[in-house]
Amino acid sequence: MNTESNVSERYAEGAIEVQESLCCPVDYDAALLKILPKEIIDKDYGCGDPSRYVREGDTVLDLGSGGGKICYMAAQLVGEKGLVIGIDMTDEMLALARKYQHEMAQKLGGDKVQFHKGYIQDLALDLAAREAYLASNDSQDEEAVSEWEKQQKQTNPLINDSSVDIVVSNCVLNLVDEKHRTQMIAEIFRVLKPGGRVAISDIVSDEIVPQHLKEDTHLWSGCISGAFQEQQFAQVFLDAGFADVSYDKWDEAPWQTVEGIEFRSVTVLASKPDTGNEDKGHTVIYRGPFAELKNDQGLVFSRGARVAVSREEFSQLQNGPANESFLFIAAEDAATNDGYLDINRVRVAAENKGQRHFSGSAGSTSENKNSGCC
Repeated sequence: MNTESNVSERYAEGAIEVQESLCCPVDYDAALLKILPKEIIDKDYGCGDPSRYVREGDTVLDLGSGGGKICYMAAQLVGEKGLVIGIDMTDEMLALARKYQHEMAQKLGGDKVQFHKGYIQDLALDLAAREAYLASNDSQDEEAVSEWEKQQKQTNPLINDSSVDIVVSNCVLNLVDEKHRTQMIAEIFRVLKPGGRVAISDIVSDEIVPQHLKEDTHLWSGCISGAFQEQQFAQVFLDAGFADVSYDKWDEAPWQTVEGIEFRSVTVLASKPDTGNEDKGHTVIYRGPFAELKNDQGLVFSRGARVAVSREEFSQLQNGPANESFLFIAAEDAATNDGYLDINRVRVAAENKGQRHFSGSAGSTSENKNSGCC
């Protein structure tokens, strides 16, 4: 089975005529859909809404961007300084997304969205440039093409290293051939900035999909037989070096059941660790209810203990999925603290005297600012 051509052919058909079987019911933000062309909404095929994790100022990379729905939704969230980049390998889907690019730029108040032809497992390779190279050279010598690709990826990669704040995707990773998946996750890691985030909506299975189902091309292109097993999906991000890997959305009921295997939509979140370990005086306290939490770097948060963290770890916890489980104590003058942190260093109370304790990601509510004691 040629996975790429099979998938591309199926989604090329979906760009021309609506394919109901490719859709999962998703509750998208209606306010963000208002300015989108109906054709883009009708010909979108996904299983989740990763746009809800986008923040103002983000550079967003959408893998398998299709007709551009998530890109145009995200563009409304990134603000004036943000940018959204869509990557897709199917010409018909790219044509659909670009068809409305000028119209959407006017509605968005600027050209915030770009679409490029590429493979999501090789984000350095510019497929449009490769096609132009092949068209201008009579020789199709494989060695020469391979050398051109190597040079192009080194000198002018489609997506640069450490250039993206958040990578999103909507029901696409399961379409990639299994032999390319390690490279695909590594590429996501490469293009993210330190501290960058992942929000991937996809289909997972409760059991390992047997080989005979994987060989069914219709089930594969329909986002079924290529599904990651539910535990495996988180593990591939951990194996690639990601941290804070967690499941957010998890559908109660399966989307489809095939031969007793349940396939459901989930959204996995993760971040690229920021390696800074300077002590700038920041502290967190794990609130419970468990005796302790341990993150993917081995840092242990015991209930009620003041744990010294770097500025980068402090920010990641404050904006991460477990933020409501912590109290945060930000250093009043972070520049005055010196030294480096040993893992699992407990900070003594004397170091935090007079500093405000706040909870969650906001840290600025009136309740937090002014304690209401008696």
